[in-house]
Amino acid sequence: MLKTLACSSLTATSTTANIASPLLHFSSLCKPFRNPLSKFKHRPLRPLSKPFTTMNILNKLGFGSPRASQSPADASIVQGPDDDVPAPGQQFAQFGAGCFWGVELAFQRVPGVTKTEVGYSQGFLHNPSYEDICSGTTNHSEVVRVQFDPKECSYDSLLDAFWARHDPTTLNRQGNDVGTQYRSGIYFYTPEQEQAARESVEHQQKLLNRKIVTEILPAKKFYRAEEYHQQYLEKGGRFGFKQSAGKGCNDPIRCYG
Repeated sequence: MLKTLACSSLTATSTTANIASPLLHFSSLCKPFRNPLSKFKHRPLRPLSKPFTTMNILNKLGFGSPRASQSPADASIVQGPDDDVPAPGQQFAQFGAGCFWGVELAFQRVPGVTKTEVGYSQGFLHNPSYEDICSGTTNHSEVVRVQFDPKECSYDSLLDAFWARHDPTTLNRQGNDVGTQYRSGIYFYTPEQEQAARESVEHQQKLLNRKIVTEILPAKKFYRAEEYHQQYLEKGGRFGFKQSAGKGCNDPIRCYG
């Protein structure tokens, strides 16, 4: 259409004028289509929260670090041991078995468990957020830190709950949840816990026809997850249906509520 208009308006006077005329005519034809958007013309553009760079695009796709490089001191903390102290007479245990919501509820129900917390551990980033660990770039695992009374609950009882809760033969995956944060892991606090964990793996392997991929490593710095993640299913989960955390409860666990 533009070409046709330009040809019809062509004269020998001025090349610039001849080109501009059909363009103005074409613009006037389009005005009715642009008018519905005119109400937005006075709205200022919202500034970008982050520069639009190639690196930011790659981060969104799961490549690179989700934050700027951290200090050597921060890196040392992340790779250091869990330095929190349990209540007097209590002990800590730490497990990764997929999405920590259902895993926490399973441990809440174990008699002798006095406290549970969900969080992040075994990664490379100091003070990670849920978004950070879901990026797949920090190597954190979603874990449950269990505080238990050894007079009422043996470590072997916790291991039994751990094996019953998940499939230890799927690498970086539990059901539809896929990613390194969902890997299977036992993170020990004492040599006794390490020995019990390794013996337990040997026993479980005899019962399965696929190789167990559970990692057994020292418990590292524990970063407590955001408050809304804590006791998520007991509080109602995604759909508001509270699930019992009563000791000895055998009700099926609805993973997301």
